[in-house]
Amino acid sequence: MSLAEQYEEQEQYEQAFEEYKKMLEGGQQNVHIYQKLGHIASILNKKDEAEEYYKHVVNLDPSNIVAYEQLMDICFENEDKFTYYLSRGQKHVLEEQYEHAINDFKKAIAHGQDENKTAHTRYILADLYEKSGKYNQAIDEYLKISDTDMATSETYLRLADLYNKTDFTESAVEVLQRAMDDGFKGLEDDLAKYYSKTNNPQKALELTSDDLLKARSLMELGRNEEAIELLLSVQDKYKRDSKYCALIAQYYYETGDFDTALAKVDEFSKIDSNSPLIYQMRALIYEKKGDEFNEHLNWAKFNTIKGDMDVAINEYMFAHQLDESNIDVLTTIADNLDQTDKNRSVEFYEKLLNLDPNNKRALQKLAEFRDRIGDYIEMSDYLERLKAIDPRNPYVLENYERANQMVTNPPSIIDNIMNFFKGV
Repeated sequence: MSLAEQYEEQEQYEQAFEEYKKMLEGGQQNVHIYQKLGHIASILNKKDEAEEYYKHVVNLDPSNIVAYEQLMDICFENEDKFTYYLSRGQKHVLEEQYEHAINDFKKAIAHGQDENKTAHTRYILADLYEKSGKYNQAIDEYLKISDTDMATSETYLRLADLYNKTDFTESAVEVLQRAMDDGFKGLEDDLAKYYSKTNNPQKALELTSDDLLKARSLMELGRNEEAIELLLSVQDKYKRDSKYCALIAQYYYETGDFDTALAKVDEFSKIDSNSPLIYQMRALIYEKKGDEFNEHLNWAKFNTIKGDMDVAINEYMFAHQLDESNIDVLTTIADNLDQTDKNRSVEFYEKLLNLDPNNKRALQKLAEFRDRIGDYIEMSDYLERLKAIDPRNPYVLENYERANQMVTNPPSIIDNIMNFFKGV
């Protein structure tokens, strides 16, 4: 290495080039040597060799921006547009300029002559589309790859996953079934999963090697006793698996033992406390038990976790109508409405205060509302009650004196109106 570097420092590039090549022949294949050879080959105007050396650099170090820049310069001069756009695309990926990268890879494909290289570029492009949330464009690229000899089992799995993400699970089934018919291996369990999602438990049962999917398929086929026999036989293997617990609960639900089903859902919730399935299952069980309040309460919690707050609030409202004395439901409704419709939330904070006269949150929210509409007498009353139970409350400390002053020296009607609109 020292001899090669000495030649390079003395600008004896031919000798340096030969010394670095000897290192490669001696087995020292690393990024530094390839980069040195690429650099010196460029100086000696050996563009084709320089290109090959820099390709070795990026193969060993895919994040080497300098190598991509050198490849771009060399390929531009050599009019190798495929490698030029491919290198520029990789550089843009490293710089997180994904839209530019997508455009470059598309141009590389347009100039590609080698089917293998083009297919490899399509994989990169499809992955970029998928990461950018452009699922339909990613599907198009995988479909093009599937029409070539470069298609693999992974090609079809990625394609099926994208169809599933875009709610075309039937297409996921079709593409994996076609791949299996064409001789691709290792797709059985994934195909079984999609058959299950498209309500074809018989096909899922025939294909899968997954004990839990087998049990689920058996229950969907009404073969409950076979399902529980299978589940009990694999209990030691799966007893801490949330899917297993959910299936045990489903068995008791299917066989009408709703109390045991609820107990099994409770066990499931200890393993996966954030799963929306907990509340979905409870809602379905309570529906069968005829317990409307808990049915709506659990649908509300299910939709809250799913992020559908409008549906969740409606379910909480139904639960409230069935039990107007439930403080937890009232608090949840009031707090959620406080985020979207403060005026409407007042009704529920008032109900909450009627049930719980010392409710600090209700007292503060009602004081805030009275402040907004200029009703300082009521505001002062709420603050007096809040101060009695929570004298260090920050809102009380900040507003108590002002509220009392407003009572003794009330603002004009016009000031009240202006204050109201400032708070809206």
